[in-house]
Amino acid sequence: MEYGLVRGFLIGCEGLAMELTLRGIARLAREGLDPATWDFIEGGGDDRALMANIGAFDRIRLRPSVLRGTARPETVTTILGRPWDAPIAVAPLACQDLAHPLGELGTVQGTAAAATVPVVISSLAGRTVEEIAVESGVPLWLQLYCLRDREVTRRLVDRAAGAGYEALVLTVDAPHPGGWPHGLGDDLRPPSGLVPVNLGEDGLDPPERRALAELDPAADWSAVDRLRSISSLPIMIKGIVTGADARRAVEVGVDGIVVSNHGGGRLDGVCASLDALPEIAAAVASRVPVLLDGGVRRGRDVLAALALGADAVLLGRPVLHGLAAAGAEGVTRVLGLLLEELTAAMSLAGIRAVADIGPEAVMLVPPSALPAAPGAPDAPGAPGAPDAQADGAGARSGTRQVTRPRGADRATDADRATAAVLRMEDLHPSVADPVMDTMNFLNEVTLRYPDAVSFAPGRPYDGFFDTAQVFTYVRRYLDHLAERGESPAQVRDSLFQYGPSAGRIRDLIAGSLRLDEGIDVAPESIVVTVGCQEAMFLALRALMSGPDDVLLVSSPCYPGITGAARLLDIELTAVQEGRDGLSCADLEVAVLAERARGRRPRAVYVIPDHSNPSGVTMPLRTRHELLELAGLLGILVLEDSPYRLVSPGTQVPTLKSLDRERRVVHLGSYSKTIFPGARVGYVVADQPVLAPDGRTGLLADELAKIKSMVTVNTSPLSQAAVGGALLAAGGRIAELNTEMAAYYEDTMRYTLHCLEEEFPADRRARLGMGWNKPSGGFFLTLQVPFRADNAALARSAQDYGVIWTPMAYFYPDGGGYHTVRLSTSYLTHTDSREGISRLADFIEAEVAGAARTPA
Repeated sequence: MEYGLVRGFLIGCEGLAMELTLRGIARLAREGLDPATWDFIEGGGDDRALMANIGAFDRIRLRPSVLRGTARPETVTTILGRPWDAPIAVAPLACQDLAHPLGELGTVQGTAAAATVPVVISSLAGRTVEEIAVESGVPLWLQLYCLRDREVTRRLVDRAAGAGYEALVLTVDAPHPGGWPHGLGDDLRPPSGLVPVNLGEDGLDPPERRALAELDPAADWSAVDRLRSISSLPIMIKGIVTGADARRAVEVGVDGIVVSNHGGGRLDGVCASLDALPEIAAAVASRVPVLLDGGVRRGRDVLAALALGADAVLLGRPVLHGLAAAGAEGVTRVLGLLLEELTAAMSLAGIRAVADIGPEAVMLVPPSALPAAPGAPDAPGAPGAPDAQADGAGARSGTRQVTRPRGADRATDADRATAAVLRMEDLHPSVADPVMDTMNFLNEVTLRYPDAVSFAPGRPYDGFFDTAQVFTYVRRYLDHLAERGESPAQVRDSLFQYGPSAGRIRDLIAGSLRLDEGIDVAPESIVVTVGCQEAMFLALRALMSGPDDVLLVSSPCYPGITGAARLLDIELTAVQEGRDGLSCADLEVAVLAERARGRRPRAVYVIPDHSNPSGVTMPLRTRHELLELAGLLGILVLEDSPYRLVSPGTQVPTLKSLDRERRVVHLGSYSKTIFPGARVGYVVADQPVLAPDGRTGLLADELAKIKSMVTVNTSPLSQAAVGGALLAAGGRIAELNTEMAAYYEDTMRYTLHCLEEEFPADRRARLGMGWNKPSGGFFLTLQVPFRADNAALARSAQDYGVIWTPMAYFYPDGGGYHTVRLSTSYLTHTDSREGISRLADFIEAEVAGAARTPA
């Protein structure tokens, strides 16, 4: 539609001639209403949930994609089989007569003049469902509560169906009266003078009007079945804020879900609707439409909600503001402005159609990057102001300010009650990072389906661990200390006291590296760490000194390094990985591009051998090229290679063993080669560091200083166990792991064999899928003909009993949406056979389901 025509028409509307923003229209509405009415429309408990709804959108930023030819984006969407002009509907708003004498009639008339989108009519409407239907030129849905008197519900549903209403919206987050703000009372009755005319047969029966106060606190999921038994209309369920409830709603047969926190009108302090949306979208897995209610104030808010998993949004208080400001014309103006903003945002973001909006279109920003919320009482609808919610509940304009009386220096009970409550936006932004959420989701799926075959965990096989080994290794290390002349007191201290931050077993690690890897470094250049993760953290903290410093990583990439970078506020630049690993040509382009932006690339992180997640190994030629390029560009290489010594055959030399210019910082771990529970890793950092006074030390010395402020030291007991294992193997971990490497080779080969059997060439071609064939390590990647996201993973685990890892987890800049990672290290042949068989059934079902879905 031509929303510009709507806007041009409205410029002449009395009272709106100068107002071109929703905020301005809200200000007009407030000026035209008496304070009590405004307070009722905008009220919402203590406003915490309301402000959270607005704040959730303020934390979202768009990520435009350019040169996409998006001059005229398409906003049409289809919900419940009905095309809408835009992914927007009007929320159920009670007591609209308070805003304007036309009430619901003005809302449906104004909506029809702007766009063909649904209007949800509240059970507390001031006009009959029949009267509203006669005046409406848009789809109508009816909102209902769970009432004790089911006959009232049945009569109202029958009337709505007879009047042509197209769907029912069951509000489920109001199980009992109470919680309404600012004078609405404790019995869910509207203010004096307003009559919920649809609750009685003739609209005048007081006992039946009071039936709304008799909400059913004992209502359960059978309420959906009862509603289904009296109507064939689609049923939407409103008030869902958890993935578990969303899954249950789908199981009981609802036709759609409305993510809503009721604006805090029932339970203030509940999470923001937008914050709950991704979990619910993943749980629903596209089986039914998901709508978002709460906090939408701008066209880009609609775009953000769709990017995070919604199919459409409900618009609440802004509609009431338009109605109060100028009746039907005001509603048309509000919707016209929002639709214009949506199309403009889509065009500028490089999005051609609503169907193209995905999670890659948005990102979270740290609270420190957000503008200060106005907080002034005359700034309705401003960022940071309370949310607009449906069902008649609302929030006062602006952020409420609490000023303590001068001289009041004692903490009140209220102060103490809220002192320990933290706001997510006040924490470091990394805690809300989507990568962390997705990994938590993977853990949740694994725990929820313990009988599923899991290709997700990249951990060693338990069959190689013997409890007695720990005692043998520790005794071997203590004997070693005694053999080299340490007194009993010194031996005791080496086990029970803290010890040096750089570690006690550096000499043993140096000897093992020389024998196994050809890495010849002095023990002083090694720091023993708490796993390889701390080695990454220390290296990044030491090397990245300012906001313009950049870490380059391959894409896909191990999330441990990207997570550490985010914790340290380090900028990342991803370089696409090819069939042979990192491309030196692409790396050079990326480094030069960052320098052209005024930033300083400092290092590139790589897993050159059997990488996690892709399983790719970098050829020897590429390794020499990388070292040469690092020297030319003046950057360091962070080499992380935990899978070499548990892989079969002769390995390609490490980058560090080829390093002649000390360009490589080598990160190591004994989690795969000895046992993960020891949590012992190390970093080889032999780079000279020149101090201002001319003295020269080693980078390892600086890392040890940082470590002393982070973990103080690595557990001496863990070091003793690992040191004893190194001594028992004569420093040759490769020989110690011969049997283990053979096992992992066999599990990888057998899994590949199962894939070949389940997916012969003709079936692969028909499905459009394939996989790589790593020479070692724990992982392989499988290309699939569907979007391999959390929703697909949930279906796979629940319906087919097989778990895998979406490769999208591993792409810092987005990607990998049609690829999964399979880990083979932890499986028996029986597991692999059964798991691949289940996976094949799941893939076939996904392809068949996509074929049945209308384009």
